[in-house]
Amino acid sequence: MGIVWAASLVLFALIYYVVIAPQLKIKNQVLKESTEKKQQFESALNAAQEDNKKKLAGEVEELKTRLSDYVSEYEESANLTFSISRIAADKRVSDFTVKTSEQGKVQDALVAKNLQENRIEIAFASDFLQFASFLNTLERHQPVIFVDRFKVSRGDQSGTPNKVDMTLSYFARKKLDG
Repeated sequence: MGIVWAASLVLFALIYYVVIAPQLKIKNQVLKESTEKKQQFESALNAAQEDNKKKLAGEVEELKTRLSDYVSEYEESANLTFSISRIAADKRVSDFTVKTSEQGKVQDALVAKNLQENRIEIAFASDFLQFASFLNTLERHQPVIFVDRFKVSRGDQSGTPNKVDMTLSYFARKKLDG
């Protein structure tokens, strides 16, 4: 009787692992796929509703507005150097110079379909408070200007202002062809 029970147990275990277990695995996979498809279907239904379309359109507009805080238009890129010069004049820094970097060197850093990174090199002389005020104003500028690098060299004599060299970068939309 024990041999019959043991043989039956082994036979049932073999049938379970060969026949039933793979079917349970397939069943779970089909249920998982069904749940995912159901969620996609419900998302599609929600997206098709007019209220949700308006909500999504509003979110897109909000994201475009937030993007404009960080990206300038291609046509406004030239005005950005004038804006920085005006900030420098307001902060009364002396010997201010501004130079735009070549686009070829900058393009290697950022590969994007619609954006490009532009760089501006500036140099000026100022004391610490003027420098700090100028830097603070640059950080709050719209669109955002990033200070990539700056170097402050002490003046030759006491009382002479410090020499500051800065590299700034900003994002601009690429010029549309056509």
